[in-house]
Amino acid sequence: MAEEKSQRWLVTGASRGIGKAIAEAALARGCRVAMLARTESACDEHGPRALSLRGDVTNHQSMGDVAAQVGKAWGGIDVLVNNAGLHRGGLVDRINLEDFDAVLRTNLSGPLNTVRALLPHFGEGGGAIVNIGAVVGFRGFAGDVAYGSSKMGLAGMTQVLAVELARRAIRVNLVIPGFVSTEMTAEISAKAREQMDQKIPLGRQGTPEEIAEVVWWVAQSTYMTGSTVATDGGLMCGL
Repeated sequence: MAEEKSQRWLVTGASRGIGKAIAEAALARGCRVAMLARTESACDEHGPRALSLRGDVTNHQSMGDVAAQVGKAWGGIDVLVNNAGLHRGGLVDRINLEDFDAVLRTNLSGPLNTVRALLPHFGEGGGAIVNIGAVVGFRGFAGDVAYGSSKMGLAGMTQVLAVELARRAIRVNLVIPGFVSTEMTAEISAKAREQMDQKIPLGRQGTPEEIAEVVWWVAQSTYMTGSTVATDGGLMCGL
């Protein structure tokens, strides 16, 4: 794997929230970062080391095009962060099945499409894949059958990929954010946010930047693969 300052990153869902913070953390350390978003320009303000890409993780052909662009620009990749996600809520007897399928396509098939497309662009020195999970993939929350299923599936995929890709020196790990202040969680009512804060042993929401610091550390950890790293203020301990 390349030295830190020469690493080439690709971050999906990089136009906002956790994904944007991850990309900015890598850029701040001198890396080159491809910031992928589905519809938005992700990195116009981030300078020449940032590559703004548009693509749909649910479409394997789109991800093949993205991989080709990264390969042409930089000759390869060292770190892939599967962060793009979709949340659609609903109790099991009420959730729209199209919403259920859409969540699985984005949160589970999406990382598979991305990994398959980018694998040929990892060099002989290997690299790192960091998948972004969720507490709901390990603890039950009513109304989250789609999101929970997709994130637990991603946890299983992480384990399998860690075994399969070890021979190529590619390490695969899962980072689990807790309740983080993002545009997505801003839609939750103030009362619900307060109730959630009370369940977190540290007593507060996390920030995207705090998650990004952990993702950076995981990507640099050369003897860790197949691991699950909770970054949730102790939320899972308290549930």
